[in-house]
Amino acid sequence: MTATIQINRRGTLTLPKELRKKLGLEKGGVVMAEEAAEGIVLRPAVAFPVEMYTDSRIEEFDKEDDALMRHLEKRPAK
Repeated sequence: MTATIQINRRGTLTLPKELRKKLGLEKGGVVMAEEAAEGIVLRPAVAFPVEMYTDSRIEEFDKEDDALMRHLEKRPAK
């Protein structure tokens, strides 16, 4: 499918409904834009949230790990 898409003054564009449906793109979906020799290539993508941990949050994890290890060490061997 070939489509001509106009870019608005905010720099956004809208993919035609037929193309979105064919590619399985829904509201809130993510695409990856890649520069290529032919121009721009758009591909469906998946995004995962990433949490950056502070030093204090990492200390919390370490304390929980230590508590878990102490608990496991107390369990009788099978």
